[in-house]
Parts: sequence; C-alpha cells; structure tokens
Amino acid sequence: MAKGTRATAALARAGVAHDVHAYDYSAEVDSKGLAAAQALGIVPARMFKTLMAWVDKQPVVAVIPSDRRLSLKKLAAHCGGKQAQMMEVPEAEKRSGYKVGGISPFAQQRPAAIVFASCARQHATLYINAGQRGLLLEIAPADAVCFLQATLADICED
Repeated sequence: MAKGTRATAALARAGVAHDVHAYDYSAEVDSKGLAAAQALGIVPARMFKTLMAWVDKQPVVAVIPSDRRLSLKKLAAHCGGKQAQMMEVPEAEKRSGYKVGGISPFAQQRPAAIVFASCARQHATLYINAGQRGLLLEIAPADAVCFLQATLADICED
C-alpha cells in the first residue's frame, strides 16, 4: 500500500494536522464506509463518505456520515439549485482523479464546491477517505472544512 496520496501530500504541505489509518478494503461489501468503521473500531457516525453529484449541471462534492443517506433535494437547495443527481461512476472517477471506494474530497483533479453535513461539527475528529482504497484520514472537522473552503449544511435525509 502506498504511503501517501495527493490528499495526504496536500494536507502535509499545508501543515494541516491529520493521521492516516490503513484497513483491509473489500469491494465485496455493500457499505464500504460501515465496513471501514467496523475495521477501525469506530462508530459509523465518525466515518464520512465522499459523494460526487451534479446540481443544475455543476459539480458538487458532498461529505456525509457513512451511516446516513444524502438528500439530493437538500443538497440542491443549499447550492441554490433546482435539481441534483448523483454522478455516474466514470465521471466521478475522472473528475476526482480517484477510484470509487477511495474518493477523497482533498486534492481532487478538478475542483468543485464541497458541502459537509453539518453533523460533522459534533465530532472531535472525522475519518475521511485519503484518496486510496483502504486508506483513511483522521482530521478535525474544522480543519477539513477550512482547508477545503467547504460549507456546512443539513444535507442528509431525515
């Protein structure tokens, strides 16, 4: 397994505090985020997944807990749009520069607006994909939001 990714390198260059955790990735499981949380022994609410979407044909990155579902309606409303839809896998991989199962919001190939679920503030640290399957970043939510110039919003389904 590689020691670093574009995501970890970008955070290191910027001096942003973070830890890197490896786990055994399995493409066979339905919920990769929940499997990663279990592998690391953390509650699923601290394991955040990176989702790629379109809001009125503009790319948006949504970062939400792995045990929650994205509300496309709430995402569109937060972004000032009318309609949101998930990106198809090939487009998500092309835009981010990462493979699905390893998509990170950090150091994506083509920058896009980034929205974190507001519940991220409830935790001292979050676990977010580091840009490689089986590799996670542990980072303070405030540091992640600041570094990414992201917004916080209620974007999860009720």
